[in-house]
Amino acid sequence: MDRLNFIAGRLVKGALIVLAIAIMNFFIVRLAPGDPVSVLAGQSGAMDQDYMDELRQRFGLDQPLIVQLWIYLQNLFQGDLGTSYRQGRAVLSVILERLPATLLLTISAAIISVILGVVAGSLAARRRGTWWDTLISSLALLFYATPLFWIGLMAILLFSLVLGWFPAFGMVSPEKEYTGIMHILDVLHHLVLPMTVLGLFYMAVYARLTRASMLEVSEMDFVRTARAKGLPEGYITRRHILRNALLPVITFAGIQAGHLIGGTVLVETVFGWPGVGRLAFDSLLQRDYSVLLGIFLITSIMVVIANIITDVVYTFVDPRIEVKQ
Repeated sequence: MDRLNFIAGRLVKGALIVLAIAIMNFFIVRLAPGDPVSVLAGQSGAMDQDYMDELRQRFGLDQPLIVQLWIYLQNLFQGDLGTSYRQGRAVLSVILERLPATLLLTISAAIISVILGVVAGSLAARRRGTWWDTLISSLALLFYATPLFWIGLMAILLFSLVLGWFPAFGMVSPEKEYTGIMHILDVLHHLVLPMTVLGLFYMAVYARLTRASMLEVSEMDFVRTARAKGLPEGYITRRHILRNALLPVITFAGIQAGHLIGGTVLVETVFGWPGVGRLAFDSLLQRDYSVLLGIFLITSIMVVIANIITDVVYTFVDPRIEVKQ
């Protein structure tokens, strides 16, 4: 019951945070120069003032900002994210078309980065001072300091253009109409490069954090006591050192959920991955306020949920933490 109350309390706080974010995003998006009407009129070659005024009236952009905000919030509480100025479709349907691709990319990159980062950090900690430690620490620093878009471009150049191992762009092969298991394998084949590039940065962070945390825990009294009892070193590492060293890693993983989603904008743009990040980039160029606000809202909800899951997992990993509102 305490855990259920804890989750309920976190959900209420998360809802208030999402509402505050939605209001802030509403004003921040409109700080960008230009508006959807100017972009649409410019692209259609119809810069007539009467036509532009008609479009602003149709989209409700002729109203004061406070009135626009009130209408937006009213629609939001009814589950209506508005209509895309550019596509003339419901924003929710536009985003839901792209969301599975982004979830596939981010979740797979998160899983790979955490697993490989923890393994690499554990190996570096156990081989402290050896060439393994030097190699892992150097690679982690290199991947941490290198921009994602540059790694993506170099990965395309090497593995797609030179070696021809993986596709350079897209999520599926348009020239081949695969179905069933072949379609799944085709998607996974396209996923390898963007997933790896997105996961490399966070894998480097988790490796360095795991190494530092394990070295700190290994000097604590309860670990020395376990060694004095004659317990095997592998058992001590798994049950005593690694388990306690994972606590900051789990915390950081929850915090990084938002950064991971933000990183998809670069990766999806470089690899032509048809996800929400690429949609956000295109919507920004087109000043499609409704789609941008919808993307920001849904990603905010995803980040809040990720942090709630992190808090719950934390209580399972470390029983000493009490579940409180």
